Amino acid sequence: MSEMSLQQTPAAPVRRDAHGDTHGSHSQRVQNLKFATWLYLASEVVIFSVLIATYVVFRLHNPEVMELFHEKMNEWPGIWLVSLNTFILLASSWAMVMGLRQIQRNNPQGLMRWIGLTALMGTVFVVFQYVEYTEMAHKGITLYYDAASGIFKDFGMRFYAPTAFHGAHVIVGVLWALYVVNNARKGRYSSQNYIGVEVFGLYWHFVDVVWIVLFTLIYLI
Repeated sequence: MSEMSLQQTPAAPVRRDAHGDTHGSHSQRVQNLKFATWLYLASEVVIFSVLIATYVVFRLHNPEVMELFHEKMNEWPGIWLVSLNTFILLASSWAMVMGLRQIQRNNPQGLMRWIGLTALMGTVFVVFQYVEYTEMAHKGITLYYDAASGIFKDFGMRFYAPTAFHGAHVIVGVLWALYVVNNARKGRYSSQNYIGVEVFGLYWHFVDVVWIVLFTLIYLI
């Protein structure tokens, strides 16, 4: 009995150390992923800041262009379509939060439903943005200057660059949401492991915040 005790006694601390190392490794991985995500988002902030600053400078030097732009945006569907699209994108952010809450409660089915809804709303946003661009082209607001554009010379690039760049981010977010749904279907998330969902949430909230800035500066003010 004493020999068996001597053989078994050292085993307990070894298992605890192994468990402790695994937990520490997982925590470090989570922190690294979050840090990398924040670094990426910081680089995106720089790019969007340049695009927004370019638009603001053009606007300050061309008030007559902005006046005519807002007149045309007040025509149907114009600002009403963009406002609806803004509501849809904000609602998609709420759906994303609900999805994260579901996986924190260890409910992957709920995660798939809510993140799937996020992807659907993001898709609707992109479709409505395409409709908006089509209507704006009919009103003479094009990317490049031509005879029909008239006073909108040089405005198209300042307008389409930040909004289309944002739209591209929404498309990436939709694909990422579908990837999260696929991972949830394969059982890769749980109440103890949902960093993939959390990182996606950081990106999606960033996309929403940027759109609020663009919507306010371009369409409202």
